[in-house]
Amino acid sequence: MSGSGGHVVIVGAGHAGGTAAALLRQYGFEGPITMVGDEPIPPYQRPPLSKAWLKGEADADSLALKPLEFYAENGIDFRPSVSATAIDRGSKTVTLSDGSSLAYEHLILATGARAIALPIPGADLKGILFLRTAAHAEALKATVGPGKTLAVVGGGYIGLEVAASGRALGAEVVVLEREARILARVACEALSDFFTGYHQKHGVRFELGASVTAFEGQDGHVTGVKLADGRIIACDAVVVGVGATPNDELARDAGLECARGVVVDLDARSVTDPAIFAIGDVAHRPMPIYDRMFRMESVPNALEQAKQAASAIVGKPRPAGECPWQWSDQYDLKLQIAGYAFDVDEVLIRGEPASGKFAVFHLKGDQVQSVEAINAPPEFMMGKLLILNRKPVDKAKLADTSVSMKEVTV
Repeated sequence: MSGSGGHVVIVGAGHAGGTAAALLRQYGFEGPITMVGDEPIPPYQRPPLSKAWLKGEADADSLALKPLEFYAENGIDFRPSVSATAIDRGSKTVTLSDGSSLAYEHLILATGARAIALPIPGADLKGILFLRTAAHAEALKATVGPGKTLAVVGGGYIGLEVAASGRALGAEVVVLEREARILARVACEALSDFFTGYHQKHGVRFELGASVTAFEGQDGHVTGVKLADGRIIACDAVVVGVGATPNDELARDAGLECARGVVVDLDARSVTDPAIFAIGDVAHRPMPIYDRMFRMESVPNALEQAKQAASAIVGKPRPAGECPWQWSDQYDLKLQIAGYAFDVDEVLIRGEPASGKFAVFHLKGDQVQSVEAINAPPEFMMGKLLILNRKPVDKAKLADTSVSMKEVTV
């Protein structure tokens, strides 16, 4: 293993970039490391932005991956409020927004993804917010509260988390979803129905099959959301949560192969240039479990790819593959999702949704492809193992809650 080495430049100071920098030192890398980030604060956890941060239970210090002094103490040159503007692969240099440039031996792209904006009239009004950064969360927290109405465009997980936090802050909340049900693109009907009912019990209003055509405003600030049927939903603020797009323009301009994200191998290395890695939300990576390529947006994926890239750079063996997973906290519900529902031919529910504790298993034949577990840690933990190890299950046992999860394999 090589402990020393040439300059590693990390572009992007989010969960993936910050973790890669720390792991390089942990793995014995002694060469110079520079990490540039376009936000003014060091790397922090993003998932709590839609929950704890909004509710005032967390701030930049409590969510920081490492205290600011960690970087200087470990010889990591952290440059905040700076972005990369160009990569010259020939000279192995990166040009930065402050006019300086950095020479690299290894370059790690951890540029993440950005929220998709709606290209409709009124989109530039004040009070139309996204939730990708600490600054976004601060702006939203300052806007919503008792006597205010928050409109959430998009009934995916981020939208629902924001809706739950909005209610916790005392605001009226209406969720506008284009599809016939919430979570239409990411979850089965049983889960959609469960979450719809749970949010309604907490006072959230839903407008389904609602296409947003414009934002209305007064004095430059949003006052309502116009729907395709002509109705206007009055509000004091809007959060748009209709998905994200990878920040892969830097890579594309440098001639790296991209497919809605930088195409990488199992070392998180660009398939075009062995000196460049891409990790986290910006990477289009192999998923051996499913025999396909995919771009994932999750903290566990960011951590796994940071490990892959750091291991490759220091010459450590490639880490063992992991089962992808993610989570969503809404009110007192903890949803844990393992795997992805690719090529599924059957959906099996274990437990009773009405009890608030159940799991949805997505099967391909007798193999588990994905599990969505609500307040059901054993189903999630065992589901992860079943997905990773490709072990067949006995469906009758899986459906029977009197049979422990350890006994469901064939």
